[in-house]
Amino acid sequence: MDSLERTKNAKVIDLEMEWLKEVIHTRMLLYWKKETRFNNVLEVEAPDLSQDDSQYASLVNRLELNLQQRICLLVALAPHFKPQLLDVFFIKNNGSDRGFTEFGGIKGTNHGGFLPTGETVAFIIAGEDMEKRFQLLDFLMNDPLFNELNILSILRNVPNEPFLSGFLTVGEEYLSHFVNGISHKPSYSSVFPAKILTTALTWDHLILEDHVMDEVLEICDWLEHKDQLMNEWEMLGKLKPGFRGLFYGPPGTGKTLTASLLGKKSDLDVYRIDLSMVVSKYIGETEKNLSNVFDQAINKNWILFFDEADALFGKRTQTSSSNDRYANQEISYLLQRIEDFPGMIILATNFETNIDEAFARRFQAMIYFPLPGPEERLKLWKQSYSSKIVFEDKVVLKEIADKYEISGGALSNIVRYSSLKAIKRGTNEILLKDILTGLRREFDKQGKAIT
Repeated sequence: MDSLERTKNAKVIDLEMEWLKEVIHTRMLLYWKKETRFNNVLEVEAPDLSQDDSQYASLVNRLELNLQQRICLLVALAPHFKPQLLDVFFIKNNGSDRGFTEFGGIKGTNHGGFLPTGETVAFIIAGEDMEKRFQLLDFLMNDPLFNELNILSILRNVPNEPFLSGFLTVGEEYLSHFVNGISHKPSYSSVFPAKILTTALTWDHLILEDHVMDEVLEICDWLEHKDQLMNEWEMLGKLKPGFRGLFYGPPGTGKTLTASLLGKKSDLDVYRIDLSMVVSKYIGETEKNLSNVFDQAINKNWILFFDEADALFGKRTQTSSSNDRYANQEISYLLQRIEDFPGMIILATNFETNIDEAFARRFQAMIYFPLPGPEERLKLWKQSYSSKIVFEDKVVLKEIADKYEISGGALSNIVRYSSLKAIKRGTNEILLKDILTGLRREFDKQGKAIT
């Protein structure tokens, strides 16, 4: 964000915070039954953002946020932009020698100010009006700001405590968007066990058989034209909004690279899910970990890539024990989340037979990535080496490509090995013996002998 955009955003949020200050002041006057010209906090005039082109105002206008939604958003933003605005809630109840329960709020570990909870915003908007409180509770539990859009959250870290006791917070993506104008990209953690998958390669580096490439390009068609299909052609009620693809085949055949290139071509972030952190031996934890991923990804227009998915999407077992029943329950939960996800999900596995039939029925594309044939291997050999090298006379790439059946990933390892050997000798000449040694090492990994 340039300085002008940042200035515009700061200006409008400052105006909004002044409005929130007046709203809170009005609530306090009403609560203490002191004189005020308002009968309701929603009567306090809000800034007119209809002609404002700042990013904050654009969000408010695009989502057509009402006054109640704007107050909730501002209360969540206050600790970040104007924490002193909430200090009024630190007032002590002389009758109980403690804070007022109805004000809600929690004390942070390092933050010295008042951190709002659902109870705080309920007090500001509804006060002691029970009917309004009921309406607000329904809003906090079901409004798209909290569910579909994930702009706001009520974090409840302690089970069985009242819903409104949870910390009211704004999503990091939106906070980042208001501050610097770019979308927040969540960091890899136990809460979000996924990393952005990128590649410096291009489609020219993806060597696939023609019929396989045709199937991949059909996915590109979906990414390019899905909005027209779903919206202009009014297919939302007839087709599921998301797309689910299964890539299967031996390791090193281009499944991960294809997922990366799909994101690159469509300008979408691809998140590779770390299954080692998702799948848990503890009952219920896998479902919780998956929920963290899907909840953050929904409506973000990301591609979710589950690599080595057979570890998670295996065939369901007979329910001979309670653990089996929980495992099947987690798979059923996953099936539903995959089917409901509005974006693209790609599952990659080395073994098609490990995929549950219930999953298979939900895929729009199931693409087999075979080991490259002789023609594809020759292309890989030719393009994988640097343009700065030369081959010794004994190296005939076509003969090597015809004779040795290997994956693109294994071939890349051989190129690296033989190139480093040449550099170590102080030359740019690739020797046949180094290529053969590299081939032998790759075949040894598979328990095969080179002939």
